[in-house]
Order: sequence, then C-alpha cells, then structure tokens
Amino acid sequence: MEELLKMMRNRVTILKKALAKAEKEAEKARGEWPEGCLRVSYGNKRVRFYHVTNPEDTTGEYIKKDRQKLAKMLAYKDYNTRFLKQAGLELSRLETLISQLENENGDLAYQNLSAYRKNMISPYIMTNELYAKEWLEKKYRSNEYMPEHKVYETKKGDMVRSKSEAIIADILFDLEIPYHYEKSITLRTGEVRYPDFTLLKVRTREEIFLEHFGLWDDEDYRRNSMRKLAEYRNNRIFPGKNLLFTFETTDTPLDIKGIKAMFRELFL
Repeated sequence: MEELLKMMRNRVTILKKALAKAEKEAEKARGEWPEGCLRVSYGNKRVRFYHVTNPEDTTGEYIKKDRQKLAKMLAYKDYNTRFLKQAGLELSRLETLISQLENENGDLAYQNLSAYRKNMISPYIMTNELYAKEWLEKKYRSNEYMPEHKVYETKKGDMVRSKSEAIIADILFDLEIPYHYEKSITLRTGEVRYPDFTLLKVRTREEIFLEHFGLWDDEDYRRNSMRKLAEYRNNRIFPGKNLLFTFETTDTPLDIKGIKAMFRELFL
C-alpha cells in the first residue's frame, strides 16, 4: 500500500506542476487566443481545419494553408481547456483517495497491532517492510572458503574480506538497503557461486547481485572476472538488470560518492 501511495503522491506532484504551467499559459494567452474552437476533418487522404465560432454551426469556416497559425492556436487553446478540466478533476480525486487510503487500508489492520500480537500471527498481505525483515532473517548458505580472510567488520556485524567490501556494506546499511554477504546461488549447471552481495530491491521484491572487482588492473584477476561475468550472463544474470558491479584499481580508488548515488537511484 505504501508503494501505491507513493506513486499516487508522485502523480499529485506532477499534476500540480503541470496545472500551474497550464494556468499560467492560459492567463498569458487569454487576450491572444481566438474565439471558438477547432474542427478537424479527414477525407480523401487530406486533413482540413475549420474554425467554429458558433455553437450551432457544426461546420465552421475553412482555415486556408496561409492561416495555419490560427489552427495551431485553436488546437492549443482546446488542449489547454481540456487539460485544466480533466487534470484538475484527476488531482481532486487523487487527493481525496490518498487521504482515505492513508487512514483506511487493509495493511493498517496488521500495522496497528502491538508487537506481541504481530508475533502471534501472519498477515494476509505481506507488506514490503515485513517482507524485507523476513528476507533478512532467513538463513542462507554462505561461502566457507578461507574464512580467516574475513577480517573486516561491517556496521551490520558481518565479517568481509576487504576494506572496500566493508565500505560498500556500510553504505548499504546506512541507506537501509537489505543485503546478504556471499549468499550462495545455484547455476543451471548445478554449480554454486557466491556473489559478493545479494541486495533486495524492496519495492519490487527482486534480488540484485553485486560484485566488487577490487584488483581490476591485475591481468589474471581481470581475466577471471570476465569469465565470472560471462558465466552470470549464461545464467540470465545481466549487468544493469539483476547484476551490478563496482571496481577499483591501483590508480582508481573506490568511487564512494558514485556508489552511493547508484544505490539511491536504483533502490530508494
């Protein structure tokens, strides 16, 4: 419900800006727009425009080619009038509906319960917040390879293998983006892989994988990384869709600002 309300609020913002623009243009053109309206006729593979000034006249006066500016002004006037009416009606209805749904929706039956009651039931509608909570709490198979290399602690309490991974994990934690570290996935071949991070896109409930390439200027490392990306692609894990990656080299440090911007754009 919260996601629906967010979409509706965004639509309200768009409508208000557009209505303000339309009202401003209508006021500015009030003395310039011609009286009447535009009639468009289609026939014999030609389009003809007519200027209708009398409501009882269903034909109007033919607008010649050298007066096309008049047709455009009438078309814009008609559009402006219809937009102000229909968008205004939509805005009014949306604001009323938002007000009602904020106080009357099925999710509130669960959200307004005490913590004790919530622990005793399963809601009929899984909210995004509860889905994320259960996703985070669900146990998963993690990478057991060389656990002694996991020496960097994150804000969430995970132990990771590099300082850069710790920075990325802490960015995710601060932005409240749910993640698992080195959670196993099984490929079509039956082989198991461990992406550095598995992120939850809460609003769509999609899992997005994130790989950090920390030694991109090392030739062997880069070759292995390219094989990994090809393997993901063969398993329908595509960069930009359900796979993200970050990188750094000796001369190019981790782009913390850019990573934060990417996460905000894609997840928040």
